[in-house]
Amino acid sequence: MSTLAPQTPATHQSVFPQTPSRPRLGFLGVGWIGRQRMEAIAKTGLVEIAAIADSARDLAAQAAQQAPGATCVESLEELLAVGVDGVVIATPSALHAEQAIAALDHGAAVFCQKPLGRNATETWRVIEAARAGNLLLGVDLSYRFLNQITKLYELVRQGGLGEVYAADLMFHNAYGPDKAWFYDRQLSGGGCVIDLGIHLVDLALWMFDFPAVTQVTCRLFAQGKSLPRQTKSVEDYAVARLDLANGATVQLACSWKLPAGCDAIIAASFYGTKGGASFRNVDGSFYDFVVEHYRGTRRELLASAPEDWGGKAVTHWASRLADGARFDPAIQELAQVAATLDAIYQA
Repeated sequence: MSTLAPQTPATHQSVFPQTPSRPRLGFLGVGWIGRQRMEAIAKTGLVEIAAIADSARDLAAQAAQQAPGATCVESLEELLAVGVDGVVIATPSALHAEQAIAALDHGAAVFCQKPLGRNATETWRVIEAARAGNLLLGVDLSYRFLNQITKLYELVRQGGLGEVYAADLMFHNAYGPDKAWFYDRQLSGGGCVIDLGIHLVDLALWMFDFPAVTQVTCRLFAQGKSLPRQTKSVEDYAVARLDLANGATVQLACSWKLPAGCDAIIAASFYGTKGGASFRNVDGSFYDFVVEHYRGTRRELLASAPEDWGGKAVTHWASRLADGARFDPAIQELAQVAATLDAIYQA
């Protein structure tokens, strides 16, 4: 498969004023995830929560209890009219790209739930809008920010495993999404691959410093039946193999509603010429993780302390925004993640 290579962005001067030291943020979509991210940002004191937008007035009212000074509205247009420096988007996937572009075109930085777009084309359009406006863009790929993943990343990138040639990653969820739009391919972009597998693809490519993906093979299933290539159904189980230009091979597996005997199985293992290492959840938990370093049959625990990690990606973005950060070319890596997801669906 061909991948989208990062491009060197041109320098653009925004026509909008420089971001103040305490940015005014608007929150678009305040269901469970949106409200959790808003609460995480509020705790930092780095920003002012200026506006909350949700077509469900009860959700907006609940969120407003955490930000009594915020203006409650029902649409993105009304939110932007309030005057904000950044927008945090937590709406259904089909809306992400257009809403992000509208906010960026208005001069507001954006932090968006994953996926940024339902495919690589949508993802590139958002990235180009951020680059054109010289505005900070972030996506909630939150697993990168776990302390345990940081330990694993440092071990891999500093050569602690030697030459890494294989990786196995999985995310099996005993539950499925509780919103109907997740099961509509037009609205979601896909099933468990774009919902859960996006984290696995991102972590694998990030660990290897985003080499090109040269070949993809996969199988997708729905309720135990193999799906044809052209289908309107969404997958609830998927296995894929990615061959990388650096010679390494990555194996991925993800699922919804798997009878796994626990709430979830989440793991990422990397194997090299000098040893291996694995990140995994503890006793089926969505929140507690460990990292172990393997040398032959011996293992060493590197990190295990539980942490409140769910809001780390958005608070990192808010901190950078408060420091005046603008467009970061590293966000273009997300286009390669999206292109790889496209290749899985097309393989």
